[in-house]
Amino acid sequence: MKKSVVYTKTGDKGLTGLIGGTRVPKNHARLEAYGTIDELMSFIGLIRSYDIPDSDSKTLISVQSKLFTIGAYLATDTSVSDMRSKLKYSDEHIEELELEMDHLENNLPPLKSFLLPGGHPVVGNCHVARTVCRRAERRVLDVAEEFELDNWVIRYLNRLSDYLFVLSRHLSNYYGVDEIPWLPEL
Repeated sequence: MKKSVVYTKTGDKGLTGLIGGTRVPKNHARLEAYGTIDELMSFIGLIRSYDIPDSDSKTLISVQSKLFTIGAYLATDTSVSDMRSKLKYSDEHIEELELEMDHLENNLPPLKSFLLPGGHPVVGNCHVARTVCRRAERRVLDVAEEFELDNWVIRYLNRLSDYLFVLSRHLSNYYGVDEIPWLPEL
């Protein structure tokens, strides 16, 4: 088996290739979007590195898989590649997140105020992932201003940030740490 080479040197001049071969600057809107998706996947992997319930870990693995699909979707130049037509995504994926949030929230006290992130490292990482998800959503909206984009991508990211918030509350409860309400100093 031939060893794969990680370094290609093709990006040494600040350009990279989209799926289909189109070369674009590394700060192109598409790269900002799918690079932020990649960052989000990494933070979700960090959440999974903690001792969390298996059901949460399985959900997060599924989320990472969907994010990989979104990254490929964003990286595809449809003028030269039909990769997008091969990617599997549907409203069912959004509904899965909604059902999971409903399930988790059934065991949580009602939310009465905004919460300060933290209390346990995994909870803090859920909040970091949530904010990166919101940034990814903004970067995807930048792409949508210039390129055709299925609204599913934006909807999925919007729902995912909600899920990550609910997961933070669920894991606070799981670890028995208090949620700290924001008390405005007026």
